Amino acid sequence: MERTERDFYARDKEDQEAFLTQTWCNTCMEVDLGMKSPVEYEVDGVVFIDGECVKCGSTVTTEIADDDTDGEWED
Repeated sequence: MERTERDFYARDKEDQEAFLTQTWCNTCMEVDLGMKSPVEYEVDGVVFIDGECVKCGSTVTTEIADDDTDGEWED
């Protein structure tokens, strides 16, 4: 499992805003609190964005769904 760093800020502003606001914090147990200090990376073809919860500072991780498989779940 090799981690490849990516540039979050290479995304368009609209996408950046969506990823920074549409979050789930496992510590606060709340949705859409927001994240700051985003770091984007890829592991085994899956893209993730890690950041800090705006409310409590815990790590928040968002997995970026592939448009080709969005909405399709494997059992």
